[in-house]
Amino acid sequence: MRTYTVLLTAAALAATTLAAGAPAAGAPTTSARTTATPTTSARTTAAPTAARVSAAGQQRLGPCDTGQLCLWPKKDFRGARQAYELAGVDVESCVALPAGTAATALANRTGRPVTTYQSAECAETGEFETYPGGGTWVPESPYRVRAFKVWES
Repeated sequence: MRTYTVLLTAAALAATTLAAGAPAAGAPTTSARTTATPTTSARTTAAPTAARVSAAGQQRLGPCDTGQLCLWPKKDFRGARQAYELAGVDVESCVALPAGTAATALANRTGRPVTTYQSAECAETGEFETYPGGGTWVPESPYRVRAFKVWES
């Protein structure tokens, strides 16, 4: 089973971000973490999906900074976010999520293609999918993501 990737242009992403009430592009951020350990957001959103739609009828995207791969345990970008940056990830190597965790929603803003795997060992015998790095938002993966690889390009 494959999923369709949602690609947003810069204008659509900016409009969606503004509708969601997120900080404007270029706004200072408080995190500069570059370790291999994911950063976990303390912000957990448990609002129903209907509440996550803006007045313009657009779905709100989960918060994910430029240069990050962000993963959420629940669909529609809910739950504690894990964020990975290129500086803390070995390119073209399998990165397993912490033991006992999996992701259902993701955003790839690394600027590079990322393949997500159902298998924690990046085995291609289970489900896997590659997402472009220019700004791919997936509110619900067709499988539980347990590992990923970031590709050179």
